[in-house]
Amino acid sequence: MCGITGVYAFNKSALSFKNQIEKALVKLYNRGPESSGSFFCNQVGLGHTRLAIIDLSESGAQPFTDLSERFTIVFNGEFFNYKEHRNDLLKKGIRFKSESDTEVLLHLYITEGPSCLQKINGFFSIAIYDKQEETLFIARDRMGVKPLFIYQDNDKFIFASELKALLEYGINKEIDRTSLAQYLQLNYIPSPYSIFTNIRKLKQGNYIIINKGTIQEKEYYTIPFYQQKQLSIPNISYSEAQNELKKLLAESVKKRMVSDVPLGSFLSGGVDSSIIVALASKYTDKLKTFSIGYKDEPLFDETKYAKLVAKKFNTEHTEFILSNDDLFSILFEVLDYTDEPFADSSALAVYMLSKQTRKNVTVALSGDGADELLGGYNKHRAEYRVRNAGIVENIIAYMSPIWKRFPQSRNTSFSNLIRQLDRFSEGLKLSAKDRYWQWCSFATEKEIAQLFTYPKEIYSERKQNIVKNINPTRGMNDVLLTDMQLVLVNDMLVKVDMMSMANSLEVRTPFLDYELVNFAFSLPSEYKMDKNTGKKILQDCFQDVLPPEIYHRKKHGFEVPLLKWFRKELNTLIFNELLEDNFIKQQDLFEITEIRKLKNKLMSPNPGDAASRIWGLVVFQYWWKKYMVNN
Repeated sequence: MCGITGVYAFNKSALSFKNQIEKALVKLYNRGPESSGSFFCNQVGLGHTRLAIIDLSESGAQPFTDLSERFTIVFNGEFFNYKEHRNDLLKKGIRFKSESDTEVLLHLYITEGPSCLQKINGFFSIAIYDKQEETLFIARDRMGVKPLFIYQDNDKFIFASELKALLEYGINKEIDRTSLAQYLQLNYIPSPYSIFTNIRKLKQGNYIIINKGTIQEKEYYTIPFYQQKQLSIPNISYSEAQNELKKLLAESVKKRMVSDVPLGSFLSGGVDSSIIVALASKYTDKLKTFSIGYKDEPLFDETKYAKLVAKKFNTEHTEFILSNDDLFSILFEVLDYTDEPFADSSALAVYMLSKQTRKNVTVALSGDGADELLGGYNKHRAEYRVRNAGIVENIIAYMSPIWKRFPQSRNTSFSNLIRQLDRFSEGLKLSAKDRYWQWCSFATEKEIAQLFTYPKEIYSERKQNIVKNINPTRGMNDVLLTDMQLVLVNDMLVKVDMMSMANSLEVRTPFLDYELVNFAFSLPSEYKMDKNTGKKILQDCFQDVLPPEIYHRKKHGFEVPLLKWFRKELNTLIFNELLEDNFIKQQDLFEITEIRKLKNKLMSPNPGDAASRIWGLVVFQYWWKKYMVNN
C-alpha cells in the first residue's frame, strides 16, 4: 500500500515541478512511511511513497522502470492474482527483475495496453508513463477502494492519492458550493466532485490516457446491473446461489491472504466480519483478530460476540476496550488528517481500531461492502416495507403527528426508535427517488437552502444523476446499486481508506471482489432481503458455520457520543470558536440565524439530528480554518 502523485506538464519540463512533487510526497508519508522516490522524464514527473506488502526488497521499490527503460509505473494497491499472470508472462519470454506484483502489472500493460485492467483482481490507483509515445496512463480500481484526486488546466495535469498532496502544487482554491450543499446533507461529498471547483476524483472503474495536450477518459467497468431482468424467474435456485456465493467469497478471502508481512482481520462481532474470519482461519494456522469495545456505550459494545467467534475459530484475539475519553483523545488527530470535509463520525472508531491493529500487523481483512451489496442496512428493510406496505406500515404513517411530539435523538434506544418511525412515516409520502435521498441525508434540502446559498439547478442535476437508477418496479437491486455507487464509494470506503492509511495499515475487503459483486447483482433481490431480514442469502450460507448467537439480533452501527461532547468537552470549541457569531460573519458563507437555531436545538430536550448536523459543520469549519484561512 502506497501513496502516488505526479504531473504531466504540457508546456515545460516536469523537473520544474520537482519541489512540488517532493512536498506532495511529504503529505503522503503515512501511506508509505518506509521509503519514497521520484522519477522525471521529459514532461512527466512521478512520485511514490512505499508501504511494502509484497516483495519487501529494494527491487520492488517505486517508481519502477522496466528493463527496456521505456515504461515507468507508480502503483498504490494490491494485484491479488499477479502470480498466475506472472507465470503466463514468463512463458512468453518476459524477464523480471523483482518478485513484485507491480512489475507484473507493468508488463501486462506493456503487452496488452488498457485492456490489462480486465485481468486485474485487486484494488488500486496507478500511473504508467510510456517514454517513447510520451503517454501517461492513469486508472482506478473497479469499486473505488483506492482514491485518486486529479486537476487539469491548460498547462498541466496533476494527480495524487490525497487532496492535501495535490494542494502542494499551488492550485487555486475555490469552494464548490454544490459540493458543500451535498456535504451538509450527506456528511460526505459524492464523486466525481470534490470540495473545490477545479479538483475532481477519478471515477471508479475509469482510466485516463494523456498524450501531450490530449486527455481521454474511458470507463472500463461498471456493475452489470442493466443486463439483468429483475422481474424474470431466476435461472439459479436459492440453494445453488448460496453454494456459488460461498465459493466466490472463500476464493476472494484466499486471494487476499497473500502477503509478505503480518496479516490479521478486523472482528466486530457482526455477521460480515465473522464470516471473513471463519474463512480466513482456514488459510493460516493462527489468524490474528482485532476488536474494539466501548465501556461507556454498552448499547454499541459487541465484544462478547467477537469473543465467541474468536474462540470458535481459535484466533489470536486482541480486544481494545475504549472509553469516550479514549475516542475524544484522537479527535483532533482525525480532524487534522482529514483533507476534504468528511463527517461520518464513526471514522473516529475506525481510526482507533486501525491505530491499535497496526501495532500488531500491517494488513487487515475487513467485512466492509456486504451491507451495500446484499441489503444489510435498516433503510433497506424500510424501503422494502414501503414497497410492500401493509397494515403496520399504514398505521405508522397514520401516527406521523404523534411521532413528532416525542423527543428524537440517536442517544437512547427509545428516542432513536421514535426518530426512525418519524423518518419512515415521512418517507412513505415521497417518491422512491426522493425517499432514497432523504434516508441518506441528515438534513432536508429546505434546511440546507436556509443555511447556505448554492446553485439549485446544478445541485438538482447532480442529485438526479445519483438517484437515476432508483425504480421501485425492478425489485430492491436498484437501491443496492445506488448504495454501491454513492454510500460505499464516497462514505464507507473513504472512511476506511483514510483512517487506515493515517496509521499505515492496509485494509482488504473480500466482499468487494468484482467477481463476487457481479454475481450478487445477477441475483433477484428476494434472495437478499425481506421486510425482517437483511443479507438473507449470506446469513443462510453460513448458518451452520458461525455461533448461533451471532444471528437474529439487532444490527448496531456505532454512534460516537457527539451530543455528550457538544454539551461538555466541545462546547467551547463550538460556541466560542468554530460556530461563534463573529467568525460566521467574517466567513460570509452561512446564515448566522440558522447556525443559532441549530445550536439552540442541540442544547434542547429534543435535539433530533442536530448533533450530526453540528458535527458536519464542526468538521467543515475546522477544515476551513486549516485550508482556507491558515494555508
